[in-house]
Amino acid sequence: MMGYTDRHARYFLRLISRHTLLYTEMVTTGAVLHGDRAQLLKFHPAEHPLALQLGGSDPVELAECAQIAEDSGFDEVNLNIGCPSDRVQSGRFGACLMAEPKLVAECVAAMNARVNIPVTVKCRIGIDDMDEYSGLEHFVETVAAAGCDHFIVHARKAWLKGLSPKQNREVPPLRYDDVYRLKAEHPSLAITINGGIKTQDEIAMHLQQVDGVMLGREAYHNPYLLADVDQRYYASQSPVISREQVIIKLIDYIDDEMSRGTRLHSMTRHIHGLFAACPGARNWRRELSTSTHLDDADSSILKRLLQRIPVSAAARL
Repeated sequence: MMGYTDRHARYFLRLISRHTLLYTEMVTTGAVLHGDRAQLLKFHPAEHPLALQLGGSDPVELAECAQIAEDSGFDEVNLNIGCPSDRVQSGRFGACLMAEPKLVAECVAAMNARVNIPVTVKCRIGIDDMDEYSGLEHFVETVAAAGCDHFIVHARKAWLKGLSPKQNREVPPLRYDDVYRLKAEHPSLAITINGGIKTQDEIAMHLQQVDGVMLGREAYHNPYLLADVDQRYYASQSPVISREQVIIKLIDYIDDEMSRGTRLHSMTRHIHGLFAACPGARNWRRELSTSTHLDDADSSILKRLLQRIPVSAAARL
């Protein structure tokens, strides 16, 4: 989700669901240790619960970054062993590390030794010619022995050569049964499933087999999918927020951020999908695309656009 789940996107999603665990974009250890740390790790207090997702393969560097994450107030640190991009592979992190479970275990052990917040791992069911289930089980058992008790598993293999990152999200077949089996055979581990999940019915189906469901691009492109998860899964008694209420609450955040120099488009680019499949959705997206880049653009654009959205679309689930 690099380039997607920045702090503005996360604040917006938090308005829709109060309890869903949110993840940052993947941040490399090098960026945390040597880059603009204050900007990279910045988040609004309302974003909690929030996990920092790290990319790296050096146990010492990852342990230092985990400590920084805990000191910065993150609720979890997640090691990404799932990203298949060439750039990630060249840095020796991401999905290619599924071929090095002992190294991943060393990384997890080093991180756990430094922090009290949970250290979790996101991975694929396998890579390249690795047999899906036996390779996955060996990887998980090795890393679990180092102290990781929560794995987020994308139920597709990653092909490190021959497929682009986009193709790796679509071409390899989904093998949900492998993830179900992993949970059944390792009941003491928390297993969260990821990959191709798009509806509440699908979420409910998976939760009969595993402990959690991670949504990626579907939650970004259709964010109102999260609207009633607090009521369904977290026993919230609060009413489901309407789309219109989301925007009204977001306007206060936008005004505050713009007073600090943040450009409107850097925030509104994340809300194009709020009215997905609703009357007026196309006009909503078009106006956001054309109007929010202007130098004098401000939150009044959103107020004006809300007046053009049918009430039924703004209010309905």
